[in-house]
Amino acid sequence: MPFTFHADHVGSFLRPAELLEARRAHLPAAERHALEDRQILRVLERQREIGFQVFTDGEFRRTNFMSDFTDAVEGFNFGDAVVRRWSEDAGKTQQSVSSINGVVTAPLRQRQPLTGHELPFMREHAPGPIKITLPSATQFPAISFKYGITDQAYRDPYALLEAVAQIMAADIHGLATSGISYLQIDAPRYSYYLDPKWTAWMEQELRVDPAQMLTASLKADNACFAAARHPGVTLAIHLCRGNNRSHWYAEGGYDAIAERLFHELAVDRFLLEYDDERSGTFEPLRLVPKGKTVVLGLVSSKRPALERKENLLRRIDEAAQFLPLEQLALSPQCGFASTMEGNLLTEDEQWAKLQLVVDTAREVWGDK
Repeated sequence: MPFTFHADHVGSFLRPAELLEARRAHLPAAERHALEDRQILRVLERQREIGFQVFTDGEFRRTNFMSDFTDAVEGFNFGDAVVRRWSEDAGKTQQSVSSINGVVTAPLRQRQPLTGHELPFMREHAPGPIKITLPSATQFPAISFKYGITDQAYRDPYALLEAVAQIMAADIHGLATSGISYLQIDAPRYSYYLDPKWTAWMEQELRVDPAQMLTASLKADNACFAAARHPGVTLAIHLCRGNNRSHWYAEGGYDAIAERLFHELAVDRFLLEYDDERSGTFEPLRLVPKGKTVVLGLVSSKRPALERKENLLRRIDEAAQFLPLEQLALSPQCGFASTMEGNLLTEDEQWAKLQLVVDTAREVWGDK
């Protein structure tokens, strides 16, 4: 049975300074792993103290939210990148933010399990159900396909998407039977269909038809979810509009793709950003079918200011006008560290926001 808990989090936590320094200093792997172990134990205990019912390792063994894939699969060149522009959270100023993606320059070949270095420690030490996060296959055609280079290995972005999905589905099939309770796929690229400037970019730069790519994307993610479907495992997808160092790249409500998204994706939970006006209204939630949960990302992981509980309660009530309360839950809008450098707030501010999520969920749904 899928989980019924109502306090959730996207998965990544701010790295402590000593862990960041260890990566920058290129410590020997054994020393770095020992440090990661200690810090993961710390954040596992903190999650337990706050009151969460599901646990992640904070993605502390990764350099970014998708490096479990790029570290495990050959064929990426990180000396090149597909240029994108990001926006400051507080305004419209456009600026570049450090790239976390490489370009595919050769046929992809998996050389190790995607999360094989993370799961054994979690199985031994997590104080409760384990949540594992993975990037969506849809991430890579948008950020890793470069004409004149990638098309020497894959004829077009659709072919690259299919290749990534095949690797992920095969790996996920084993992962789902390995002791996890919750598998979440992080899918920032669906935001392209919400923002006209990115839809135009898909046509002009990626050279794809957005409608056709949406169909291919839903098919690719569903192939991964089908491989992951196993008794006792909750499946979720997180939709993001960018979360690099408190910056974002896309805006727009879910209206344009809501019906297909909610009905076609074979998941139990949708973790949706709803932390500010860039996310649109709650009205698309009326299209969510029975049996699926929407986790409202009402608490910002980008801004340090702590939200007021009464405002969260009001917004949950507003969402419940379109989707029954029993199909809703609460979380931050995204992770706190999609890249290892993390967003622009402190650990204390992060934990205060997570405590607010748990306290609010208890008040609304009576979670223990």
